[in-house]
Amino acid sequence: MNRKLAFANSVLLAFQTIRTHKMRAFLTVLGVIIGTGTIIGVSAILTGFDASITAILRSFGPNSIIVFKFPVGFRVHNLTPEERTRKTLTYESAVHIRERCPAVQSVSAMLFPGNNSLINVHAKGNDMYGVDLFGVEEAYARGSGQVDIHRGRFFSDEESRRRMPVAVIGQDIEKGLFAHTDPIGKAITVDGHELTVIGTMLRPAASFFGDQDQRVLLPYGTMRKLYPSARENAIVVQSYEGMLPQALDQVRTVLRIDRRVPYNQPDNFALSTADQMVSDFRQITSMTFLVMAVLSSVGLLVGGIGVMNIMLVSVTERTYEIGLRKAVGARRGDILLQFLLEAAALTGLGGAAGIVFGWVVSLISRVVFTSLPARVPLWSALLGVVVSLAVGLFFGLWPANKAARLDPVVALRYE
Repeated sequence: MNRKLAFANSVLLAFQTIRTHKMRAFLTVLGVIIGTGTIIGVSAILTGFDASITAILRSFGPNSIIVFKFPVGFRVHNLTPEERTRKTLTYESAVHIRERCPAVQSVSAMLFPGNNSLINVHAKGNDMYGVDLFGVEEAYARGSGQVDIHRGRFFSDEESRRRMPVAVIGQDIEKGLFAHTDPIGKAITVDGHELTVIGTMLRPAASFFGDQDQRVLLPYGTMRKLYPSARENAIVVQSYEGMLPQALDQVRTVLRIDRRVPYNQPDNFALSTADQMVSDFRQITSMTFLVMAVLSSVGLLVGGIGVMNIMLVSVTERTYEIGLRKAVGARRGDILLQFLLEAAALTGLGGAAGIVFGWVVSLISRVVFTSLPARVPLWSALLGVVVSLAVGLFFGLWPANKAARLDPVVALRYE
């Protein structure tokens, strides 16, 4: 009971001392506040960013494979010279995957126009720029997870074979060009080519194309007709439920045969899944968080040195008090505990203020970037408290030990 009472008295004394010197205490732990607040704020932003990007990457579905000549999504390294010179994928490879892979449910080739300039769409005197234009097959609507028809319908493989001039447009294209009218059956001009709208899509909950849904999808055959020089293909593959590993092996085998890759050479193409892209992205965010944690530790170090300096001053100022306490029976451990608790209370309050600061940063980021669901994770708040207390205990150890070793006779004679 006496030990508990002594501990409680030490805690009370620590907070009384801090309250007596409020401004000095604030300036002392300013580095701790900034360091802890930075870690909390960065972790909140990265947590929101991770949730947003992970939703986008998983939007193609857990059973989807995106085949391209190099990995898609986030990259932890730049393209190698070998990756830059790889041959493009062909439509024939998509056909072979469809024919030879029993674990594959659907396959859609995706053809890009190969035109680096901004593509515009025009209708009824209105123009929109920065259109995401590509040609796909009917299977794309079933397997990609990116097509949710709002009005009309998606085009068929028959329309692709006949190269019909039809298009399915995204939600922002529909609103921008046909705000108060039904676009089905209306004509639009895309990059100088006249097409008929047969369907519109709702904006996906998460998409590779960002917040704006400016997609214009054409039948694959129509795309080849309008852009005869286009060569850049991707292939969207959907496996049967629970058969993704088998589908990956089968698709890899077919492509290695198609592209004549020697048995002792690595793939000259890439198979990207949602889980793999999420893993690549998290490698990048973990490195970013590590760098920010190292930079934030500078603030904690400065704050810790400030705490140690102030605690040394406090020991000098309270030398007579220490001598008096020892004279009436306080042990060395009691004095050590008193000053350690004072240092820990000082940095603990700084850590709490840092958590509030980081929380405010996360709120501001959510207001400024509405698509970024920044939130303070529980682990970062707990980590902030633990680290701030640890800083106080570590940097308060020397001053506390110095106070505990004072000779009571010499301390009582100190003026």
